[in-house]
Amino acid sequence: MTIALTTVVGTIAGCLAVSLCSLSSAIALWLKPETLKWLVPNLVALAVGVLLGDAFIHLIPDAIQRHGAVSDVCLTVLIGLFGFFVLEKGVHWRHDHNVDTRPTADHILPLAKMNLIGDAMHNFVDGILIAGSFLADPVLGLTTTLAIIAHEIPQELGDVGALLRGGFTSRQAVLYNFYCSLTVLPGAIFTLLLSQVAESSLIVLLPIAAGGFIYIAASDLIPVLHERSSLAHLGSQSAAFASGIGFMQCIVFFEQALLAA
Repeated sequence: MTIALTTVVGTIAGCLAVSLCSLSSAIALWLKPETLKWLVPNLVALAVGVLLGDAFIHLIPDAIQRHGAVSDVCLTVLIGLFGFFVLEKGVHWRHDHNVDTRPTADHILPLAKMNLIGDAMHNFVDGILIAGSFLADPVLGLTTTLAIIAHEIPQELGDVGALLRGGFTSRQAVLYNFYCSLTVLPGAIFTLLLSQVAESSLIVLLPIAAGGFIYIAASDLIPVLHERSSLAHLGSQSAAFASGIGFMQCIVFFEQALLAA
């Protein structure tokens, strides 16, 4: 199958646009330390809402629509969740069984590394979706790219909050977050070269990514939110949590409006 040059150019341009969205988190580099200290817990709460919203509102429904069997998709989500549990155990073991819940200058918490892995997988899936859409129709490719960009911005802010909580400096968090966003390109290239294989792989990749997001949010990030229990923290973190879910739900309306147009 010969792929049109416009399809390749459109796909690569869309992927680069999505990757550049991760740099929106660079705002953390210009914040004062005391402001960042107040902001990080709220960014973590935002990350929880975005991760769970993305899993339950986007990834799982998309996988069900592609697969058709709800039970199979749910089982794959559980496999993904279990896989991330085993992966985190391996990360802990690699650090001499250190299970401290707080980062130090020379120790990055597993939650930060798990977030990077989950984000990299998610961006790889985004690359498959972008390339698959451009292969089907350039207009569909553009609308898909716009929809992905719309949900990437709040997610990138939440991801940086999780990385900061995990022990990365502001500069490291922004850079590693950007590096993870570049996995969108291999996902796109994989799809352009092996479109049929890539399309069928989404049935597995989407629910596994969802399982990873659910695990990271529930196991690593939500316990962090319980470290501070004042009324002020309850209000601000609850608002950030709800905003994350709200952002993901708004994307559904945005995607529907784009498809209708």
